[in-house]
Amino acid sequence: MGNPAADRSVVAQSDDLTGKVAIVTGAGSLIACATIEGLVARGARVLATDLPESAHHVAELGLADQVSFAGGELADDAHLRELVTRTRSELGGVDYLVNAAAVFADPRLAATHEDWHRILDVNVISAARLISLCQESMAARGGGAIVNVASISGLRAQPDRLLYPVTKAALLGLTRNCATLLAAEGTRVNAVLPGWTWSRNIEKRYGTRARADEVAAEFQVMGRLGNPAEIADAIIFLLSPRASFITGAELAVDGGYSAMSPEATGQAFIKVPTVNGTAST
Repeated sequence: MGNPAADRSVVAQSDDLTGKVAIVTGAGSLIACATIEGLVARGARVLATDLPESAHHVAELGLADQVSFAGGELADDAHLRELVTRTRSELGGVDYLVNAAAVFADPRLAATHEDWHRILDVNVISAARLISLCQESMAARGGGAIVNVASISGLRAQPDRLLYPVTKAALLGLTRNCATLLAAEGTRVNAVLPGWTWSRNIEKRYGTRARADEVAAEFQVMGRLGNPAEIADAIIFLLSPRASFITGAELAVDGGYSAMSPEATGQAFIKVPTVNGTAST
């Protein structure tokens, strides 16, 4: 058996990201903010990007010495190139990339070509372009790690949604194929699939966390929403040396959402009459 003290030392070292540099997109979201905090707590430096109006969310983290913000549009290739150029010139290179940006608006079958292009540009194409642009720097630093923040929506059909889940499914395909393409360079590519997670959008829709948990309880085995920090922990794990033999993986962090069948909500048992006091199924 191994030496327990030595084993703890290995774990501590693998959790130390000192000297590592990360780019995080969609930086104004709660998941991205929690990821940035977690990376900095482990010693990494971060270049965060989102639309300019989201800068205050990153500023509120109070991490100006370790985190720089670059406002811009992810559909603009010049902005993407500038992100990587700036990271290399100011921070020495890129080790990690977290593609967390997403457009949630979903006109469904009423979507125009412009609607499709907009959401594909942000949710999928920007991720693909940043992977391509970071590739050389990661290879030069001995290989890196990339996490695409997908969604359980990429695995399941959901009511009244079309564009968002289709783009998240595409992001999973991007993850698998890039994992294959970049393995020889020592770069790993994985995806995290959050379930219902407390977010700015959910707060706008349901008002309070208690109300949102009440709604989510029916769809997630654990009976509540996920916390942004719980998703961030999974992202950081996949970036870290602890996940050194994991690539092309899809890690669901969904409170059991993807494990449930429709019957798990109990509705079928309510609707089906009982026979001799026993539910007929």
